[in-house]
Amino acid sequence: MSELHKFLFDGLPVRGAIVRLTDAWVELLRRRAGNSETGAYPPPVAELLGEMTAAGVLMQSHIKFNGALILQVYGDGPVKLAVAEVRSNLGLRATATVNGEVPEGARLPELVNAGGQGRCAITLDPQDRLPGQQPYQGVVPLDGPDGEKLAQLQDVLMQYMRQSEQLDATLVLAADEQVAAGLLIQRMPVQGEANLARGGTAGDEAQGQQDEDYRRIATLAASLTRDELLSLDVHTILHRLFWEERLLRFEPQQGASGPRFACTCSRERVAAMLRNLGQDEVQSIVRERGDVEVGCDFCGKQYHFDKVDAAQLFTEADKQPPVPPGVQ
Repeated sequence: MSELHKFLFDGLPVRGAIVRLTDAWVELLRRRAGNSETGAYPPPVAELLGEMTAAGVLMQSHIKFNGALILQVYGDGPVKLAVAEVRSNLGLRATATVNGEVPEGARLPELVNAGGQGRCAITLDPQDRLPGQQPYQGVVPLDGPDGEKLAQLQDVLMQYMRQSEQLDATLVLAADEQVAAGLLIQRMPVQGEANLARGGTAGDEAQGQQDEDYRRIATLAASLTRDELLSLDVHTILHRLFWEERLLRFEPQQGASGPRFACTCSRERVAAMLRNLGQDEVQSIVRERGDVEVGCDFCGKQYHFDKVDAAQLFTEADKQPPVPPGVQ
C-alpha cells in the first residue's frame, strides 16, 4: 500500500518525510501500458516520472495549500514534457509526452535537456481560485550554478527549494516499475533566529550548532542508496539512517488518506476544452471524422462527442432540447 510518513527531529529545527508509492504507482503505469496508441513508457522515462511523482507528494506534504502542486519538466530531448500532479488530499496523477528514441540508461540531460534548453516548473494551483487569481509558478533551469547539466531530478529540485524557499533541503529519489519513493529532509526557520543573531556570541554559537546539526542529518540522508530506498520498508530506512537521533513520528498516511492514483478529468472539463477550441474547429473535426474523441493523457479514459453532442456544446442552455427520461 502506498504510504507517506512525516517526522520531526526532536529539539532541532529539521523535519522530514518519506514516501513509498506502490499500488498507486503500478496503477499509473498500468493505465499507460494499456493505451493502445502510446504503449508503456521506456524504463528511463518511467523512472523520471516516478521520481517526479514521489517528489510531488513530498513537496505537497510540506506546504499548507488547498489545491494542486504541479511539477513539470520540459525541454528539447525525446521527453518533450513530463507532468506530475499531486493535490492536497494526496490524489495523484502523472503523464509524459515522448517523441523519439530514448537511449537505454538515459538520464535527465539525455531525456529532457539535450540542447541545454530544459526547464523545471512548479505550479501551485488553488482549488478555489478567486476571480483574476493566477496560479503561482516558479521555474528553474536543469543546469547547475556553473552551467553544468544536472544528471538527477533531485539536484534540480534541491536547487529550486534553496532559491524559492531560502531553506536548506536534502532530497533522495528513486523509481522502478514497482515502486516510486523519496526522502526529503528540510531545515525549518527558527522563530526569533534573527534576533538571536544580533545578540552577539550566544546567537552565533546557536546558529553554528544548528548548522552542524543540519549538516549531520543531511549527510546521513544523502547516504541512502537507490536500492535501499526501493527495497527497504520505511521503519528500516529511518532506523538505518537516524538510529542515533530522536525522531517524533506522525501517524502514517495511507489508504484513503494516503497517496493514491486519482484523475480529475471529466466530461464537463473536456466539453469546456472543446468550447475553448471554438465552434469552427470542432465542427471541422466532426465533418472530417464524424465525431470528436478526446482521450485523457493521465488515466486513458476516452470521451466521445457525436454530431449532436458537438452541436449542443455551442447551444445556449435555454435552447437545449429536453433530456428524455432515464437518459443522463
